[in-house]
Amino acid sequence: MDKPMDHYWQLRLKAVKEALEANHFEVFLANDVGEARKIVKEQILPATGAKSVSWGGSMTFLATGLYEEIKKMPGLEILDTFDRSKPPEENMEIRRRSVLADLFITGTNALTEGGMLVNLDMIGNRACSINFGPKHVVILAGRNKIVSELDDAMYRVKNYAAPVNAMRLDKKTPCVKTSYCEDCKSPDRICNVWTITEKSFPKGRIKVILINQDLGL
Repeated sequence: MDKPMDHYWQLRLKAVKEALEANHFEVFLANDVGEARKIVKEQILPATGAKSVSWGGSMTFLATGLYEEIKKMPGLEILDTFDRSKPPEENMEIRRRSVLADLFITGTNALTEGGMLVNLDMIGNRACSINFGPKHVVILAGRNKIVSELDDAMYRVKNYAAPVNAMRLDKKTPCVKTSYCEDCKSPDRICNVWTITEKSFPKGRIKVILINQDLGL
Protein backbone atom coordinates (compact mmCIF):
# COMPACT_ATOMS: atom_id res chain seq x y z
CA MET A 1 0.00 0.00 0.00
CA ASP A 2 1.27 3.47 -0.91
CA LYS A 3 1.32 6.03 1.91
CA PRO A 4 0.09 3.76 4.72
CA MET A 5 0.27 6.58 7.30
CA ASP A 6 -2.03 8.74 5.22
CA HIS A 7 -4.46 5.85 4.95
CA TYR A 8 -4.22 5.20 8.69
CA TRP A 9 -5.09 8.76 9.67
CA GLN A 10 -7.89 9.04 7.14
CA LEU A 11 -9.52 5.98 8.69
CA ARG A 12 -8.87 7.11 12.25
CA LEU A 13 -10.22 10.61 11.74
CA LYS A 14 -13.28 9.31 9.90
CA ALA A 15 -14.09 7.03 12.85
CA VAL A 16 -13.70 9.88 15.35
CA LYS A 17 -15.85 12.12 13.16
CA GLU A 18 -18.63 9.53 13.21
CA ALA A 19 -18.37 9.18 16.99
CA LEU A 20 -18.58 12.95 17.47
CA GLU A 21 -21.55 13.22 15.12
CA ALA A 22 -23.34 10.48 17.08
CA ASN A 23 -22.84 12.78 20.09
CA HIS A 24 -24.50 15.68 18.24
CA PHE A 25 -21.36 17.65 17.37
CA GLU A 26 -21.07 19.13 13.88
CA VAL A 27 -17.79 17.87 12.46
CA PHE A 28 -15.47 18.95 9.67
CA LEU A 29 -12.31 17.25 8.40
CA ALA A 30 -9.33 19.36 7.36
CA ASN A 31 -6.08 18.15 5.82
CA ASP A 32 -4.07 21.00 7.35
CA VAL A 33 -4.32 24.32 9.16
CA GLY A 34 -4.94 26.19 5.93
CA GLU A 35 -7.99 24.12 5.19
CA ALA A 36 -9.20 24.51 8.78
CA ARG A 37 -8.88 28.29 8.47
CA LYS A 38 -10.87 28.21 5.24
CA ILE A 39 -13.66 26.14 6.84
CA VAL A 40 -14.06 28.70 9.63
CA LYS A 41 -13.97 31.75 7.37
CA GLU A 42 -15.96 30.47 4.40
CA GLN A 43 -18.41 28.03 5.98
CA ILE A 44 -18.87 28.46 9.72
CA LEU A 45 -18.81 32.25 10.05
CA PRO A 46 -21.32 32.83 7.21
CA ALA A 47 -23.58 29.98 8.36
CA THR A 48 -23.76 31.18 11.96
CA GLY A 49 -24.16 34.86 11.09
CA ALA A 50 -21.94 35.69 14.07
CA LYS A 51 -21.53 39.37 14.86
CA SER A 52 -19.20 38.93 17.83
CA VAL A 53 -16.24 36.56 18.09
CA SER A 54 -13.91 35.57 20.89
CA TRP A 55 -11.48 32.77 21.71
CA GLY A 56 -9.87 30.77 24.46
CA GLY A 57 -6.22 29.88 24.91
CA SER A 58 -5.18 27.54 22.11
CA MET A 59 -1.89 27.05 20.30
CA THR A 60 -3.81 25.26 17.54
CA PHE A 61 -5.99 28.33 17.02
CA LEU A 62 -2.87 30.47 16.65
CA ALA A 63 -1.33 27.94 14.24
CA THR A 64 -4.28 28.30 11.86
CA GLY A 65 -3.67 32.03 11.44
CA LEU A 66 -7.29 32.74 12.35
CA TYR A 67 -6.33 35.02 15.23
CA GLU A 68 -4.84 37.66 12.91
CA GLU A 69 -7.28 37.12 10.04
CA ILE A 70 -10.50 37.36 12.04
CA LYS A 71 -9.35 40.62 13.64
CA LYS A 72 -9.15 42.13 10.14
CA MET A 73 -12.64 41.06 9.09
CA PRO A 74 -15.13 43.94 8.84
CA GLY A 75 -18.42 43.98 10.74
CA LEU A 76 -17.29 41.79 13.64
CA GLU A 77 -17.04 42.74 17.29
CA ILE A 78 -13.78 41.19 18.48
CA LEU A 79 -13.44 40.29 22.15
CA ASP A 80 -9.70 39.74 22.17
CA THR A 81 -8.71 37.77 25.26
CA PHE A 82 -5.11 37.56 23.97
CA ASP A 83 -4.43 41.31 24.05
CA ARG A 84 -1.69 41.72 26.67
CA SER A 85 -1.52 45.48 26.16
CA LYS A 86 -4.55 45.84 28.44
CA PRO A 87 -4.31 45.71 32.24
CA PRO A 88 -5.26 42.41 33.93
CA GLU A 89 -8.56 43.76 35.25
CA GLU A 90 -9.67 44.79 31.76
CA ASN A 91 -8.58 41.47 30.29
CA MET A 92 -10.62 39.62 32.90
CA GLU A 93 -13.67 41.71 31.99
CA ILE A 94 -13.17 40.82 28.31
CA ARG A 95 -13.10 37.13 29.30
CA ARG A 96 -16.42 37.60 31.11
CA ARG A 97 -17.96 39.29 28.08
CA SER A 98 -16.62 36.57 25.78
CA VAL A 99 -18.93 34.06 27.45
CA LEU A 100 -21.78 35.78 25.59
CA ALA A 101 -20.08 36.03 22.19
CA ASP A 102 -21.91 34.73 19.14
CA LEU A 103 -18.92 32.55 18.22
CA PHE A 104 -16.17 31.21 20.48
CA ILE A 105 -13.10 29.49 19.01
CA THR A 106 -10.63 27.34 20.92
CA GLY A 107 -8.88 23.99 21.05
CA THR A 108 -9.27 20.94 23.25
CA ASN A 109 -6.79 19.21 25.56
CA ALA A 110 -7.96 15.75 24.55
CA LEU A 111 -10.56 14.04 22.40
CA THR A 112 -11.65 10.46 22.99
CA GLU A 113 -12.35 7.92 20.27
CA GLY A 114 -15.88 7.73 21.68
CA GLY A 115 -16.43 11.39 20.86
CA MET A 116 -15.92 13.28 24.14
CA LEU A 117 -13.99 16.53 24.68
CA VAL A 118 -11.83 16.72 27.80
CA ASN A 119 -10.38 20.00 29.06
CA LEU A 120 -8.60 21.40 32.10
CA ASP A 121 -8.41 25.16 32.73
CA MET A 122 -6.73 27.57 35.09
CA ILE A 123 -9.39 30.30 35.12
CA GLY A 124 -12.30 28.40 33.57
CA ASN A 125 -13.42 30.89 30.92
CA ARG A 126 -12.54 28.49 28.10
CA ALA A 127 -14.24 25.52 29.75
CA CYS A 128 -17.30 27.61 30.55
CA SER A 129 -17.64 28.95 27.02
CA ILE A 130 -17.31 25.52 25.43
CA ASN A 131 -20.27 24.25 27.41
CA PHE A 132 -22.55 27.26 27.87
CA GLY A 133 -22.82 30.88 26.83
CA PRO A 134 -21.69 31.51 23.24
CA LYS A 135 -24.28 30.67 20.61
CA HIS A 136 -21.73 28.69 18.60
CA VAL A 137 -18.38 27.11 19.48
CA VAL A 138 -15.57 25.95 17.19
CA ILE A 139 -13.09 23.39 18.49
CA LEU A 140 -9.88 23.05 16.48
CA ALA A 141 -8.27 19.68 17.17
CA GLY A 142 -5.08 18.22 15.77
CA ARG A 143 -4.94 14.46 15.37
CA ASN A 144 -2.47 14.20 18.27
CA LYS A 145 -5.28 15.07 20.69
CA ILE A 146 -7.07 11.76 20.04
CA VAL A 147 -6.91 9.18 22.85
CA SER A 148 -8.71 5.90 23.47
CA GLU A 149 -10.92 6.74 26.44
CA LEU A 150 -11.55 9.10 29.33
CA ASP A 151 -8.79 7.81 31.64
CA ASP A 152 -6.26 8.24 28.83
CA ALA A 153 -7.53 11.75 28.19
CA MET A 154 -7.14 12.79 31.82
CA TYR A 155 -3.68 11.24 32.02
CA ARG A 156 -2.65 13.02 28.83
CA VAL A 157 -3.83 16.37 30.17
CA LYS A 158 -2.31 16.08 33.65
CA ASN A 159 1.02 14.53 32.66
CA TYR A 160 1.71 16.08 29.29
CA ALA A 161 -0.41 19.07 28.24
CA ALA A 162 -0.49 20.76 31.65
CA PRO A 163 3.24 20.44 32.48
CA VAL A 164 4.29 21.64 29.04
CA ASN A 165 1.84 24.54 29.23
CA ALA A 166 3.19 25.45 32.67
CA MET A 167 6.69 25.44 31.17
CA ARG A 168 5.54 27.51 28.19
CA LEU A 169 3.93 30.09 30.48
CA ASP A 170 6.91 30.22 32.89
CA LYS A 171 4.80 29.08 35.84
CA LYS A 172 6.40 28.29 39.17
CA THR A 173 4.88 24.85 39.66
CA PRO A 174 6.48 21.50 40.57
CA CYS A 175 5.61 19.97 37.21
CA VAL A 176 7.94 22.44 35.52
CA LYS A 177 10.80 20.66 37.29
CA THR A 178 9.52 17.07 37.18
CA SER A 179 7.51 17.01 33.89
CA TYR A 180 4.51 15.32 35.51
CA CYS A 181 1.62 16.34 37.77
CA GLU A 182 2.37 16.69 41.50
CA ASP A 183 -1.20 17.74 42.38
CA CYS A 184 0.37 20.91 43.72
CA LYS A 185 -0.99 23.76 45.80
CA SER A 186 1.09 26.37 44.00
CA PRO A 187 -0.45 29.83 43.43
CA ASP A 188 0.64 29.37 39.80
CA ARG A 189 -1.30 26.10 39.41
CA ILE A 190 -3.05 25.98 36.03
CA CYS A 191 -5.07 22.81 36.73
CA ASN A 192 -8.27 24.04 38.38
CA VAL A 193 -11.38 23.40 36.28
CA TRP A 194 -12.14 20.04 34.59
CA THR A 195 -14.85 19.71 31.95
CA ILE A 196 -15.95 16.59 30.11
CA THR A 197 -18.26 17.34 27.19
CA GLU A 198 -20.03 14.12 26.23
CA LYS A 199 -22.50 15.65 23.79
CA SER A 200 -23.23 18.96 22.13
CA PHE A 201 -26.43 20.62 23.30
CA PRO A 202 -28.21 21.91 21.37
CA LYS A 203 -27.26 19.60 18.52
CA GLY A 204 -24.65 21.23 16.29
CA ARG A 205 -23.85 24.10 18.66
CA ILE A 206 -20.29 22.81 19.09
CA LYS A 207 -18.46 22.40 15.79
CA VAL A 208 -15.27 20.33 15.77
CA ILE A 209 -12.68 20.67 13.04
CA LEU A 210 -10.44 17.59 13.02
CA ILE A 211 -7.11 18.55 11.47
CA ASN A 212 -4.86 15.89 9.96
CA GLN A 213 -1.72 17.35 11.57
CA ASP A 214 -0.08 17.22 14.99
CA LEU A 215 -0.88 20.59 16.54
CA GLY A 216 -0.70 22.29 19.90
CA LEU A 217 -0.24 20.49 23.18
